Amino acid sequence: MAQVQPPSPVNGAVGNQFPSTSLYVGDLELNVTDSQLFDLFSQIGPVVSVRVCRDVNTRRSLGYAYVNYSNAMDAERALDVLNFTPLNNKPIRIMYSNRDPSSRKSSAANIFIKNLDKAIDNKALHDTFSVFGKVLSCKIATDTNGQSKGYGFVQFDQEEAALTAIEKLNGMLLNDKQVFVGPFLRKQERENAADRAKFTNVFVKNLSESTTDDELKEIFGKFGNITSAVVMREADGKSKCFGFVNFEQPEDAFQAVQDLNGKKHDDKEWYVGKAQKKYEREIELKSRFDQSLKEAADKYQGVNLYLKNLDDSIGDDKLKELFSEFGVITSCKVMRDPNGVSRGSGFVAFSSPDEASRALAEMNGKMVGGKPLYVALAQRKEERRARLQAQFSQMRPLAMPPSVAPRVPMYPPGAPGMGQQLFYGQGPTLIPSQPGFGYQQPLVPGMRPGGPVPNFFMPLMQQGQQAPRPGGRRGGAGPVQQTQQHMPLLQQQVLFV
Repeated sequence: MAQVQPPSPVNGAVGNQFPSTSLYVGDLELNVTDSQLFDLFSQIGPVVSVRVCRDVNTRRSLGYAYVNYSNAMDAERALDVLNFTPLNNKPIRIMYSNRDPSSRKSSAANIFIKNLDKAIDNKALHDTFSVFGKVLSCKIATDTNGQSKGYGFVQFDQEEAALTAIEKLNGMLLNDKQVFVGPFLRKQERENAADRAKFTNVFVKNLSESTTDDELKEIFGKFGNITSAVVMREADGKSKCFGFVNFEQPEDAFQAVQDLNGKKHDDKEWYVGKAQKKYEREIELKSRFDQSLKEAADKYQGVNLYLKNLDDSIGDDKLKELFSEFGVITSCKVMRDPNGVSRGSGFVAFSSPDEASRALAEMNGKMVGGKPLYVALAQRKEERRARLQAQFSQMRPLAMPPSVAPRVPMYPPGAPGMGQQLFYGQGPTLIPSQPGFGYQQPLVPGMRPGGPVPNFFMPLMQQGQQAPRPGGRRGGAGPVQQTQQHMPLLQQQVLFV
């Protein structure tokens, strides 16, 4: 592996201002338990909590966990000492826990490496890039069998370290293979970069009515050879204020889009972009809309409250007045139908999660306008559906085994006989009078109702017989003929009210 001298300024880079005590532990073998992690990380210092994250339905490990220390120094030492330590014969990967999704998904200080030798693992990649600065995350992409796919990702705590790593290592040999090292691009950015060489036809709109085909050719001809340029017109020759320009080379078309989009001509701000078919525009618009919704949900995660059961008299101003005591409100809205009538629900967004939590605790269930207010953290539709499905999947109907034995009648004290019967779990039923049938099966301490019972039996006396006394028979008395009848086992059924 290539040896590179680290630049001195990056080595001294400082991470977060407030050191974290929470660690993310990834690449776990699926049988790793909380106790194993606790034993491993307790060797460094006192551990506050350990949790292996599991699937809600199957309880199967998701392959990662969180470990919390009380001391930031212990967390830092654990990261240095235990990172890539084998656990159940599989090296674990440790990094600081980052709850901010925007920073995790940000491409800043994040680099992409490809054409890696299959023998390079997470530790080797970490050792190679750590010389340029503090590495927050380092991972080799693997297939289902755990084999390297030949590419990976490294995220530094500072962008300068990432730029230096790209400059020093891009095109160098690692394990005799020339690697590519460059900035990490998200999927949308990669698709946009790939589209640069895929189109030659450019769409232009918001043209002035006086713009002609020749003017379009003159303006766009500065970027390359043009095969056609046309302004679309009505049947009577009136301009539709949009048109198309087709280039010979895709690079020229892309450059024209970059330079002319948003520029003003004849006091009109042009839109210049790739010419698309209707279905392509619909897909792109839907993707942008979904992305904007997701970004908004991430932005307001933990600070946006959902309200329902609002009184019809409550408007935006009244809602803001009710919640303003808990903190700074960034947005407040009561949902209404097209006629302006309140739907009884709304949203309130605070500037911090602590303010939202305090408002949730104080206002949920509070009587407002004669109605109890329902307050909860706002969730996206997909998250809400997944949570409800997880809850319903855990609910199982209670199986009630059929009763195969007759219920034992219970008599109140001093009952005169079979005429008065009290049953647990069913209404009165006439049962033929039988000698000794009124025996109640006793409850044995430590045994559950309905469970297996010992073989209790009660001797049944024939009429005129005398029950034997304790201590045996008296002297001179002849043997007493006595018939014992075993009572069949009856399963006791008790209804708890």
